[in-house]
Amino acid sequence: MAKKVVVVGGGFAGVNFVKRLANDDRFQVTLVDKNNYTFFPPLLYQVATAFIEPSNISYPFRRMFQKMRNCRFHMGSLLKVNPEQNTIETDTGTLSYDMLVLSVGAESNFFGLANVAEQALPMKSIDDALVLRNKLLLNMEEAVRETDPVEKARHLNIVIAGGGPTGVEIAGMLAEMGRYIGAKEYPEIKDLTSHIYLIDAGPKLLAPMSPKAQTEALKQLENLGVHVILNKAVKDYVNHKVILGDGMEIETKVLIWTSGVTGRSLPGLPAESIGRGKRLLVDANNKVLNSQNIYALGDICFQTSDPAFPNGHPQLAQVAIQQGTLLAKNVKRAADGKNMLSFAYNDKGSMAIIAKYKAVADLPKTFLKGFIAWMIWLFVHIIPLVGFRNKVWLAFSWMWSFLTNNPTLRLIIRPRKNS
Repeated sequence: MAKKVVVVGGGFAGVNFVKRLANDDRFQVTLVDKNNYTFFPPLLYQVATAFIEPSNISYPFRRMFQKMRNCRFHMGSLLKVNPEQNTIETDTGTLSYDMLVLSVGAESNFFGLANVAEQALPMKSIDDALVLRNKLLLNMEEAVRETDPVEKARHLNIVIAGGGPTGVEIAGMLAEMGRYIGAKEYPEIKDLTSHIYLIDAGPKLLAPMSPKAQTEALKQLENLGVHVILNKAVKDYVNHKVILGDGMEIETKVLIWTSGVTGRSLPGLPAESIGRGKRLLVDANNKVLNSQNIYALGDICFQTSDPAFPNGHPQLAQVAIQQGTLLAKNVKRAADGKNMLSFAYNDKGSMAIIAKYKAVADLPKTFLKGFIAWMIWLFVHIIPLVGFRNKVWLAFSWMWSFLTNNPTLRLIIRPRKNS
């Protein structure tokens, strides 16, 4: 009988694992996800800023599985793992497995700040991006009508907490749109770019990247008019005021949170299998410690067996992709009676886009900035998209937007909730 493989989470790791087991009849694969589509998280900020459509970076699982005869999809949210019974419980039913693969990703880490957790706007899902898009556009409409300067500033000011790649990229995108679109569509408001604040508790932007990348990012954002505030952490968000560690306050109705992630809770797994940041401890083959047939991939796992990364791998897309690919290969090797291979991350570098024609790229043997880095960033972010149509439409959307400086997606769409 085919081995029942249940995969929870259809992100980079889960999708790459499933695709490489497709049409191998030794395995019956079921992918579980709360959404009926996979999406490309690195471009969520472009959805949030009305630069591209959600459909440009999303793809339905069932369409993906049309030609994968051994793959099925189950829509539901994971509630509990039952290792002794080899089952998982979801909000839409219980599934049994011979092998369980957890690739549930991570969630925003609010560091115990209750008000921030309740009111800040994260960017971890398509839903988050659309909520943020509507919030930004509605605030602009309210700012146009507002006559009180303090209240107008609250509507216009945008605070971004977290100076990593996502924070830098959304700050640059908002500044560019304020410069090129704001004056044309909101003539009542002057100097939109002066209302963007990027805050980080550390001394540098893009902390994981090279000093050259950090310096270039700071220079370009300041040239765009972004207020970059370093060495200060957000401590609270009360009455539409972001409060920093030194007591500084910024009036705003939009706090975008890109300041860190933590693992998702996975009830049912033993406490000794969970490490720092709520990540699952795994061996060199990505098997969860203290388990027999449970594996973890991507952001949710913490692996120290890789000699080049003794303190665990960075929570990046490339790590998830490579782990998913190798685990599928290892599952086939095990079925053939061969030993599994240990995971070793091939670091291909990191990059961040700052503004139009401005990007930084730390590649294995060189550092690039400016137009060349920008072109590489565009190319690298089109390749992993699922579906040829998505690649073509995203390329077209980018080309049109960059040529005209005028994307046309600024629609405020607020669907009513079902009763």
